[in-house]
Amino acid sequence: MKLTWYGHSAFRVEVGDAAILIDPFLSGNPSWGRGWEEVAEGVTHVLLTHGHSDHIGDSVAILKKTGAMVVSNFEICRYLVGQGVDQGKINPGNSGGTVDCGGFTVTFTQALHSSSMPGEGGNNVYLGNPHGLVLHFPNGESLYHMGDTDIFSDMALINELHQPAVGIVPIGDRFTMGGAVAALACRRFFKFSKVVPCHYATFPQVDPTADKFVEGMEGSGTEVVVPEVGKPFEV
Repeated sequence: MKLTWYGHSAFRVEVGDAAILIDPFLSGNPSWGRGWEEVAEGVTHVLLTHGHSDHIGDSVAILKKTGAMVVSNFEICRYLVGQGVDQGKINPGNSGGTVDCGGFTVTFTQALHSSSMPGEGGNNVYLGNPHGLVLHFPNGESLYHMGDTDIFSDMALINELHQPAVGIVPIGDRFTMGGAVAALACRRFFKFSKVVPCHYATFPQVDPTADKFVEGMEGSGTEVVVPEVGKPFEV
């Protein structure tokens, strides 16, 4: 499984014939800021954890250009159709559900966060429940992108049900759990072989480094992969 981090929570995941973008916040992302066109080349799927602009990002433009399948909750899928995305390309789900993405599946898990976009007259548009996403691939590999969340005890059930091998974990604090709490979540509730921190070093309000998370994971037996922006790596 090859991953590339583009800063914040944006990842490209490549497994077999699938090229997946998760939360493609690219052109407005201070950690990347180089546009979405090259990143979206050959993309087959776009997965969205929740409806904030720093996660939906460039999805509309990417979906219109590539014809990729979009996988997200029902409200976000309908919102994207309203923005001109092909209705035939949406694959909606909701908490606890699993959807077939043609070659792999995605299960929607709980996340403790919010989900909305700015609307007309200063009113926010509600975009359904925020989620984590568990990706299962035919070769047995599994990946859990937690989305934006705090720690919660039902993470133990997510591990029991899905046994994800690789975790992508928000650590930046203020809008998600911070590094020390994220490390506690990984150590207490999961048996990841590898874990990748995200949602940090993007804006001044969030932690600038992964140091607190790395320190919290010391001695856990889980390999922490601190990614470099734009540099692919294997997990």
